[in-house]
Amino acid sequence: MKKGNCLNSEISYEIAKMGHFDQLTIADAGLPIPLGVKRIDLALCPGVPSFEQVYRLVLEEMHIQKIYISKECEEENRKFYDMICADAERLNVELVEVDHTTLKELTKKSKAVIRTGECRPFSNVILESMVNFT
Repeated sequence: MKKGNCLNSEISYEIAKMGHFDQLTIADAGLPIPLGVKRIDLALCPGVPSFEQVYRLVLEEMHIQKIYISKECEEENRKFYDMICADAERLNVELVEVDHTTLKELTKKSKAVIRTGECRPFSNVILESMVNFT
């Protein structure tokens, strides 16, 4: 049996396959998922699971070097924005703010999009993988 906390086989598999600069998106319930990008749909009902639950689990499983976030969330979803900024600082990773249209375009390069039940606006991030040879 797997030792880590992530019991979802699809999420574990996608993270295990990631190489340097590969990207994984964690999305709210409304983010459009581009054709051809793997969808890992965890949404059960509004708010379940929350963005934060899924995001925290992925951070435990994945080495990241960069977080992409929508500029719009600073005003539209301040609690979310502050959480992501604090994590970027704590993890010493680059935080890249782009407009929401650009973020949606960037999801086309993601290896997968994990859809949560989150219904707060602009609750989406793209995590970029790093290589950790320690």
